[in-house]
Amino acid sequence: MKESAEALRGELVALRRSLHREPELGLELPLTQSKVLAALEGLPLELATGKRLSSVVGVLRGGRPGGAVLLRADMDALPVQENPGLEYASAVPGAMHACGHDLHTAALVGAAKLLAERRDELPGDVVFMFQPGEERGGGAQLMIDEGVLEAAGKPLDAAYALHVGAALLPHGWVATRPGPIMAASDTLAVVFRGRGGHGSMPHTALDPIPAACEAVTALQAMVTRRFDAFDPVVLTVGSFHAGTVENVIPDDAVFSATVRSFSPQARESVRQESVRVVRGIAAAHGLEVEVEFREGYPVTVNDHAEAAFAERTARQLLGDDRYVEVPHAIAGSEDFGVVGEQVPSAYLMLGACPPELDPFTSAYNHSPEARFDDAVLPDAAALLASLAWNRLAAQTGSSGT
Repeated sequence: MKESAEALRGELVALRRSLHREPELGLELPLTQSKVLAALEGLPLELATGKRLSSVVGVLRGGRPGGAVLLRADMDALPVQENPGLEYASAVPGAMHACGHDLHTAALVGAAKLLAERRDELPGDVVFMFQPGEERGGGAQLMIDEGVLEAAGKPLDAAYALHVGAALLPHGWVATRPGPIMAASDTLAVVFRGRGGHGSMPHTALDPIPAACEAVTALQAMVTRRFDAFDPVVLTVGSFHAGTVENVIPDDAVFSATVRSFSPQARESVRQESVRVVRGIAAAHGLEVEVEFREGYPVTVNDHAEAAFAERTARQLLGDDRYVEVPHAIAGSEDFGVVGEQVPSAYLMLGACPPELDPFTSAYNHSPEARFDDAVLPDAAALLASLAWNRLAAQTGSSGT
C-alpha cells in the first residue's frame, strides 16, 4: 500500500495546494466540493452530495462480500489571515487552512484511489465521508442526518479519522489512544443585568461589573474544587464586555466561556455547577442574570478495540519507531465524536510539522504561522486505506495488506 501511495504523491500534493490556495469556511464549500468530485472522477464510486451542506459521500463496493467501514475527512478552513511566505498561500483574505483539513481531504482522495485499485479483492465496502463544517456548524451531525452512516446499505463495522498536527508530534509519527482522545466543547454564555448610573455614585446604581468579575473568578475556583483532577474540566472565559466609558456604570455585563470536559459525567456536572455558581452570585448582588449552557461537540472517544487495531495497523505500515500512544486526552474538540457515539471508531494523529522545524516550538494548528508538510500525504493516504482494508479483512478472516 505504501508503494502505491508514493506513486500518488504528485497529484495529492497538487490537490492539497489547490485547496490551500482557495479555502472555504463553514458548511457551504462549493469550490472545495467541486475539486473533490473532480479528483474522484473515474473511480468506481457511488457518489452523492449533501442537501444542507457541500458534502461528498462516496461508496466503494468491494468485489468480495464483507462488512463496511467509514473513512472521514473534514474539508473546511478557518477565519484566519495567513501570514505570507508560502508559494501556495491562501488567496482568500481572512481564510486559511490553519488546521490541516486540506491535507485530510487530499489524503482521503488518495485512500479512495488506493482502495479502488484493489476493488476486486476488497472484502467489503468503504464509505468515504468528505465533511464540511467541522470547525463550526456541526457538519458531521448534518451528514448523519442525511444518511452517511447508512450509505453502504448495511451497518458500519468501524469508522476512522486522521488529523494532522503542525506541532507537538514529530514529522511522520502517528499517535492515538484508547478511550477519550478529544474533549467535549460547550459554551457558557452569561449576562448580568443591573441598573446603570454615574460612576461617582455607585450606591445609586446596581453595578453588574463587580458581580460578573466575581463570577469569572468563582468559576475558576469551582473547576479546581468541584471536579476530580483525574476527570478534569477546563473553563476559559474568552470574551468579557461591559460599559463604554470610565465614569458610567453600565446596565449590563456580558461574558462567555468555552467549557471542555472528558466524560459525560463531568460534562453534565459542569453544566449544573456553572449555572448554579453564576445564579448564586447574581442573587448575592441583587442582580438579574441570564445564563445559558450551550452544548457543542461531545467527547471524541476511541473504542478500545478499534484503537488497538489502529495501533497495530500503524506499526505494521510505518514501523514501530513511528508510533506513540497519546498519554492523555487533548482538550481540543472535534465533531467526529458524534460518529463515535454510533459506530465503533478510532481517531488518530499524524505529525506533519516540516522536518526542518522543531515540533515542540513550532506554531500549532489554528495559528496563522502554522505550517504543514504535504510530504506526509502518501503515508496518510496509505494509513487510511490500510485501516479500511485490514478491518474488512479481519471481519472475513482474509489476510490484510
